[in-house]
Amino acid sequence: MTGKGLPDPFHVAVIMDGNGRWAKKRFLPRLLGHRAGIKALERTVAAAADMGITHLSVYAFSTENWTRPQKEVTGLMSIFRHSLRKKIEELRRENVRLRFAGAREGLPPDVLELMNESEELTAGNTGLTLVPCLNYGGRREILDAVNSLLRGKPKGSVTERELRDHLYISDLPDPDLIIRTSGEKRLSNFWIWQSAYSELYFTDTLWPDFGRKELEEALSNYKDRERRYGTIGNN
Repeated sequence: MTGKGLPDPFHVAVIMDGNGRWAKKRFLPRLLGHRAGIKALERTVAAAADMGITHLSVYAFSTENWTRPQKEVTGLMSIFRHSLRKKIEELRRENVRLRFAGAREGLPPDVLELMNESEELTAGNTGLTLVPCLNYGGRREILDAVNSLLRGKPKGSVTERELRDHLYISDLPDPDLIIRTSGEKRLSNFWIWQSAYSELYFTDTLWPDFGRKELEEALSNYKDRERRYGTIGNN
């Protein structure tokens, strides 16, 4: 079965890469690149909502990011705190729902409290669902799901449905489109289970320069693609 042109994506995922390089090009500290990345996220959230995208997930902080210099990690956590405090009421008014994906263990208690408050405050919103992936790693997610399953089902085989039900957000639709900025062409442990059939789009644009125009270009590229269903090697 062959379909010409893909339908509008329900779930767009973004690997927000290039903050450090953006800052370096301008002879600025890396943390200023991360702050510029928050502005890019605000633009992208607004654009996604206008375009009718139902779910937008963003790779905000990976499990591997803990290995960065302590000063940078501390600065990133400070940016998360500030952004949540500043934007949560605005997101609530704009009918955006916040849901976080990732391991909660290891995050600062006050950041966890802000995350929980944000999810509760926006739980009734019916517009765009924004999913920041914080302290997230795809392999860690699968391991956590398997271990959770084993605790409740010590014997017998495991089905795909059962494993899916133990992922961080089990009812989140798989990404239709995954965008990575800054020219890198890999998933970097992002949505490992969920990305099995996702379309991939790579752009040289550094994340702080990303916005409505770049999102429109990614969606246009996605919609022009032809997807073939069936066995590998079909023409």
